[in-house]
Amino acid sequence: MRPTRRHVLGGGATALAFSGLARFAQAQTADVYRNEIPGYGPLIPDPEGLFDLPEGFSYKIISQAGQTMDDGLFVPGKFDGMGCFPGDGSQVILVRNHEIKLRHTDLGPTGIGHQLRDQLDPTKVYDTYTDSRPLGGGTTTLVYDLAEQRVVRQFLSLTGTSTNCAGGITPWGSWLTCEETHTRAGEGVHRDHGWVFEVPSRATGLVDPVPLTSMGRFEHEAACVDPRTGYVYLTEDRDDSVLYRFVPNTPGRLADGGRLSAMAVASRSGADLRNWARPFWDQGEGYFVRWVPLDNVESPDDDLRTRAHAAGAALLARSEGITWGDDGLFIACTSGGTRRFGQIIRVLPGVGEDPCRAELFYESQDDQAFDYGDNLTVAPWGHLLVCEDRYSTEINHLRGISPDGQAYTIARNIHAANSELCGVCVSPDGSTVFVNLQDPGLTLAITGPWHSIVTP
Repeated sequence: MRPTRRHVLGGGATALAFSGLARFAQAQTADVYRNEIPGYGPLIPDPEGLFDLPEGFSYKIISQAGQTMDDGLFVPGKFDGMGCFPGDGSQVILVRNHEIKLRHTDLGPTGIGHQLRDQLDPTKVYDTYTDSRPLGGGTTTLVYDLAEQRVVRQFLSLTGTSTNCAGGITPWGSWLTCEETHTRAGEGVHRDHGWVFEVPSRATGLVDPVPLTSMGRFEHEAACVDPRTGYVYLTEDRDDSVLYRFVPNTPGRLADGGRLSAMAVASRSGADLRNWARPFWDQGEGYFVRWVPLDNVESPDDDLRTRAHAAGAALLARSEGITWGDDGLFIACTSGGTRRFGQIIRVLPGVGEDPCRAELFYESQDDQAFDYGDNLTVAPWGHLLVCEDRYSTEINHLRGISPDGQAYTIARNIHAANSELCGVCVSPDGSTVFVNLQDPGLTLAITGPWHSIVTP
């Protein structure tokens, strides 16, 4: 018998879950998915109308927007990227982004009308609106006990930033949270935005909000770190994006500054890797790459990517999620491919004098198999887990991709809000997968036979 779905449904969460029933009923006739390999088998309809999973898997809602946290503030809305770190004993630490834009004035940690604004230490707030209200973007930290399946505590860890989309974990135990905006001082706020900030996973409260300006000012999406060198790779969610590489002056100390460059195909300056108007490469094909040095990286005119391309950098289609694998990194290019259903590009940076190579790891030809991949991670069992973020009548899925580049469906979001899935990450022991539903703002912990994946 399939395990009962388990939930923590405090406050209005029951209403949130059951409001998806109509959407769930529609999904059974309208939503079709296709597996290129068996994966975990067919999805079983969720009686709560929230999140369909295969036989043997269950989810638990562990956090939701609007809850009161242990520091007395509210859980902010617009959940997005998230990283998982080892904690003490059976605990793990989740650091979660909140993609709260300037227009989302009531979704931040101080609540509607900023009723709790006096509870914030102003020295820990990066920026405010011109009327001194704190910006709502930033990060929250959750300590979760895997054995007891409960949140031990949750609190605000970065605040006063804007549009914190995705990010990445570092080998030294911190979370890089990225602002996906290019808002300038004077545009309703006091300071420039479009930076990366660092949040130690072991922080116990608000951290000092220090922008890592040497990592460039642009519409940041995500970041990952090569553990062998300390180099940081950065993506930008735009149709004409490039892949950035940051070489720190002091590995592990990003605030010490460094040098920024962009990836170029060695044999073709300004190559277009998107496969849109004219296909450049096929799945499995690869090229050696070089790195184009960049200057004026604080980019007051928001032209860093266009200057990089003019200097020879390769174009990517909405490069969003990025994650480190065993010996290289994977990038989700959300709208890439001949049919614009999405690509996954793999980059093998090499070490020392070893050449760097990029390859087209996966390109979707069928939106029922894979569509608009965004946040992604490499699971302990060697497969990619990828969140979809198509905003349309289509339902977003959590997909898997095998090491040989074949996609399968793990779950689907059937909540009425039909929002993107984001923030997928896995506990170090491989027992629990965490994922966010951006709207209405839910973090799920999913357990089941993760290592039982079926491949041909």
